[in-house]
Amino acid sequence: MLTNKFNSSSYGAFLVGLAGMAIGVAVGFGAGAIPVVVGLLLGVVAVLVFFFARFEQAVLTLLVLRSSLDPFSAQQIPAAFAIGLDALTILYVIVQILIGKKVHTDKFFWIFAGWVAFLGIWIVLPIVGWGLLGKTYLGDGIREWTRIFSWLMTYLLVMQLKGKIHLQKIIPVLFFSLLIPLIVGFLQLAINFSFPATTYCPNCFSSTLGHPSTFGTFLFLFIGLTLWKLSHIQKNRWFWLTLLGNLAFFMVMTKSLTSLIMMSVFVIVLITPKLNLLRLIGAILFITIIFYLFASTEFGSEKLAGVLETPVFNQDLDISRTILLSFGDGNSANWRIAQWSFLIDAWKQSPLLGYGLGTSKYITYFQNYAHNDYLRYLAETGIIGLISFIVFLGMQIVYLAKYLRNSPLGSPRRSICVTMIAIFAAILIGMATDNVWNHTTFFFYWWLLFAIVGWEEEGGKELGVRS
Repeated sequence: MLTNKFNSSSYGAFLVGLAGMAIGVAVGFGAGAIPVVVGLLLGVVAVLVFFFARFEQAVLTLLVLRSSLDPFSAQQIPAAFAIGLDALTILYVIVQILIGKKVHTDKFFWIFAGWVAFLGIWIVLPIVGWGLLGKTYLGDGIREWTRIFSWLMTYLLVMQLKGKIHLQKIIPVLFFSLLIPLIVGFLQLAINFSFPATTYCPNCFSSTLGHPSTFGTFLFLFIGLTLWKLSHIQKNRWFWLTLLGNLAFFMVMTKSLTSLIMMSVFVIVLITPKLNLLRLIGAILFITIIFYLFASTEFGSEKLAGVLETPVFNQDLDISRTILLSFGDGNSANWRIAQWSFLIDAWKQSPLLGYGLGTSKYITYFQNYAHNDYLRYLAETGIIGLISFIVFLGMQIVYLAKYLRNSPLGSPRRSICVTMIAIFAAILIGMATDNVWNHTTFFFYWWLLFAIVGWEEEGGKELGVRS
């Protein structure tokens, strides 16, 4: 009687063979029905083969590719990419468990997963008939939850690179994601902004990110990483300094005031632990130059003047008058104050659980995004959801501080932790005045960085490891 058993490799080969048979059958039926199905299935096969045969290279390619997809949003390419990435991650985890290999996670992953699962409440509630809006905007809620779930899958996928590639090698690879956005940015400059731009700022750079503010936060993130890189190299510093100058130039040219404020907060937090006179002068000079360049443009000067014409700086204005002015004065700062007032009024109608994920742009007079992520969560998920959001943000601070304490002095990991804490402080400020939580590309790279800094943490978890 045969007593041979599958070992891990033979079992994995069996699974791959079984999948090949299934795809072969599907291709056969597809060839007789819809020929285009054959092409799609063969494409899927090619991706799967590359993904499992060259896992590290495939993951890095996917990470770099994400920054170039937003111009195809109308064709749903970014959404398809996210769903495909989710499917690949889940498939990889299942295969690893079945063949008895390690699936790396950490404690923060489970906190992240728990919060994402908790947000699912606001998908279930409309389905069971709860809420002032019912199922009217259920599709928006599902899309928003799926978007956040994709960040979780990005985190999980990057965790699987643990032990395969070092932190100092993977972060420089991420800079290739700047290649296409910067090329498109230079083309926008060369042909005098003839690329489509937003109506509120027709001469603002948006590159491949679709919106100037989104491009601005993306550039801000890589400015932080460039400064981190400069702190650890002695050779080729001119290359990195040139890159830093180009990133700062394009960030100013996005004319996104939120991005400039975030950059200022980042610089202040970054230099605070080792503050001295030289660093202070350098930081002040850097911030001054950025805001001077911003204010030297017509759009920038109007934005800054608009901020001064708000109740915060003009005592002759009250909220009621600000709301009235917001309907026709073109002042985006006053418009934001009016939008926030409308959101708070709407929230009062459903204070505990809000209106549902993705609904904030439908519940005010302006029918627009919240431009304040805290008020967005208050309106969409009520006080319960807002508390969960703030706790989730707080846990990120806790874990970054933990990683910082556990990193050796002078190590690249300790330095990237400091950089990420400064970036996160800027995120917290930026979310108070803009739709930073909507900047999917920014958070795609944020979460992969968060996974990377957790690689070397003691006490990491493993799923499905057979004895």
